[in-house]
Amino acid sequence: MKDNVQPVELEVAAVLDMPDRLAALAVAMPTFTGPDPDFDDVAGLAAELFSAPIALVTLLGRKDQWFLAHQGTREIRAPSEHSFCARMIAQSAGEPMVVADALEDFRFADLPSVTAEPRLRFYAGAPLVVDGQAIGTVCVFDVKPHNTVAPDLVLRLKQLASLAASLVKLKEEARRRTLAAEVLSRDEKRHALALDAANVASWLWDVSAGVVSGNEPFYRMLGIAPAKPMSARKFFTAVHPADRKVTIDRLRSALATGKEYDGLFRAAKSGRWLLGRGRVHEWDAEGRPTVFLGINVDVTDGQLAAERTRLLLRELNHRVKNTLAMLQSLARQTLRQTSDPVEFMDSFAGRLQSLSEAHGLLSDHEWGVIHLKMLLQKQIAPYAMDYEGQIEIHKDEVELGPDQAVGLGLVLHELATNARKYGALSVRSGKVVITARVLNEEDQRVLNMTWHEVGGPPVDPVGRRGFGSVLIERSLDKILGSSVHVEYLPKGVTAVIRMPL
Repeated sequence: MKDNVQPVELEVAAVLDMPDRLAALAVAMPTFTGPDPDFDDVAGLAAELFSAPIALVTLLGRKDQWFLAHQGTREIRAPSEHSFCARMIAQSAGEPMVVADALEDFRFADLPSVTAEPRLRFYAGAPLVVDGQAIGTVCVFDVKPHNTVAPDLVLRLKQLASLAASLVKLKEEARRRTLAAEVLSRDEKRHALALDAANVASWLWDVSAGVVSGNEPFYRMLGIAPAKPMSARKFFTAVHPADRKVTIDRLRSALATGKEYDGLFRAAKSGRWLLGRGRVHEWDAEGRPTVFLGINVDVTDGQLAAERTRLLLRELNHRVKNTLAMLQSLARQTLRQTSDPVEFMDSFAGRLQSLSEAHGLLSDHEWGVIHLKMLLQKQIAPYAMDYEGQIEIHKDEVELGPDQAVGLGLVLHELATNARKYGALSVRSGKVVITARVLNEEDQRVLNMTWHEVGGPPVDPVGRRGFGSVLIERSLDKILGSSVHVEYLPKGVTAVIRMPL
């Protein structure tokens, strides 16, 4: 008998090591997690067919044989090299095998399960074939020999093995689908989180059902609560009336042509500007669109910025025209007062610089409002020997618009240049005291400001009313209700300015 053992052992080792078989097993059952109740009925039927106390549904690995179902034993694993099933697969050429008495069969007589407990004697097994490879068995055992076995029982055992193989394959396919669904679910969640973090609204229009649904940003952008699917009609009414017709026309065109929808519209409730993109995703058998997918991106900030830019450009165009007219007037009036080119350039350049300083401040604040304190420092500081020591300011918090800033800037420039040439700023002991208060006059805010020079040379009012004086008094002519009055008092120039805000 020993002469026959060695070839059997070699055949068993070859079967256990077969790469194609192991690959098929790895695909069908990547990990054995223990017995599976779904296979218990298969083992029960096999045991009943053969009136056998022990029945198994097994998977045959390289080193271990695992039991998917085990009736009549508590074991769930056994060494592959000592198994009946490995020998059956190695020698049966894919057909069932019956061993009436293992003690009388040299292939099984020396196995530990035969010579020791449980001292098996009878065996019948059929291979469990998946993708052309025998990866396991359905088998039965008895501790007593079975001298005769009806042929139809062997056929039934083969059918049970085929059923078990189908179940293995179905369960693996179900496992793969579950894993794929989990991956898809994770991807969808990650996609949804990414869209939410990026503030991108995604929506789906079920054309056949007439229902539109979307993610949370979709409803938030439209100003719709609670966030739940809505009719297509409600979706269209969520578009601002001014943009609704164009938006609907573009969506209809995308449905009819299959081309991409691209549109910009406002939400009726929230007022947000939304950029929409989308296209038909599914058609029915007759080529009619059934599902439309789209996204919306909130571009309100960009639209507001663009609108601000347009307003600023219009404001700038208006200011440039006004400035050019003012420059022409300044040039003409300055030329009338002097024929000396050097004196003309000095006077005219200073007035240009005054305009430039006011325009610079306004530009920095997008042609909105600027604070009086900033304008005072810009226009007076270049002409003071010691701004902090020579300029004393008492004021309320005052904000100036563009016309007010430009006009008052010219007034301050003329007063400062005059003070530097002839008045308080021409000596270090001189000082300018500025008081600016805002009063309510007939429900209108009015700035009352005084300029008073002290500590400078005595003022000779004779011959002091030149173009500078005229310019001071007329710089605020564009601002209705404003006035500038200048007094050349012996102790110092005093100017009283009144300007509605």
